[in-house]
Amino acid sequence: MNSIDKLIGIFKKFPTVGPRTASRFVYYLMKLPKEKTDELTNAILELKNKIKLCQFCFNPYEAVRGPTSNQLCPICADSRRDKTMLCIVEKESDLLSIENTKKYNGLYFILDINNLRIQELKLRIKENNFSEVIVALNPTPEGRAASVLVEQAIKEVQENFSAQGGPASGWKITHLAKGIPVGGELEYADEETLESAFEGRK
Repeated sequence: MNSIDKLIGIFKKFPTVGPRTASRFVYYLMKLPKEKTDELTNAILELKNKIKLCQFCFNPYEAVRGPTSNQLCPICADSRRDKTMLCIVEKESDLLSIENTKKYNGLYFILDINNLRIQELKLRIKENNFSEVIVALNPTPEGRAASVLVEQAIKEVQENFSAQGGPASGWKITHLAKGIPVGGELEYADEETLESAFEGRK
C-alpha cells in the first residue's frame, strides 16, 4: 500500500468521513508547504502528550504539569458547580452542547456508547451525594438501549444502598423532554431546542 492509500485509509476511520472526503483531505495535505504539515504533526503530538481524561467524568482536558496539577477537568474541579446533580451524556460533544446552553451547572459523566462505562458510573453514584441523575442520551436506538442499562445500574446501586441502611427514596432520575427528534443527536440540536428539552426534563 502506498503512502496516499495508507493515509486515505486512516482518514476513512474518522467519524462521518467517507472515501471521497478522505481523499480530499490527503490531496489537500499534499499541496501544503512542509511547515504547515509539520504544524499539523506537532499539534497531533501535543494532543496525545498533553490531553488527559478526567478521572471523574472522562472529559478530555489539557493537563497542567507541576505541583498544581490534578486529575480533574476544569468543570469537575470548579467549586461553583452543583455537586448534587449528575448529567449522563454519550460523548464529549454532547457535554459541550449542554454547556453552551448555560442552563446546567452540575457535573457530567461521559458514558461512551461504544464502551459503556457502567461500572464506573455505578461507582460515581455510590460515592457521591447526588439528588438528581439526568439521563441525557441521544434518542437513537443505541441511546435508548443504553438508557435502559443506565437506569438498571442506578437502581441496582440504590437497592444495595438501601440494604445497607441507606435512605429508601433513592436518587431522582430524569430524562430530557421531547424536542430532540427521534434518531437525532444532542450534538446537532440548536441551543433553543436543547435548552427547552433540558429545562422540561422529567
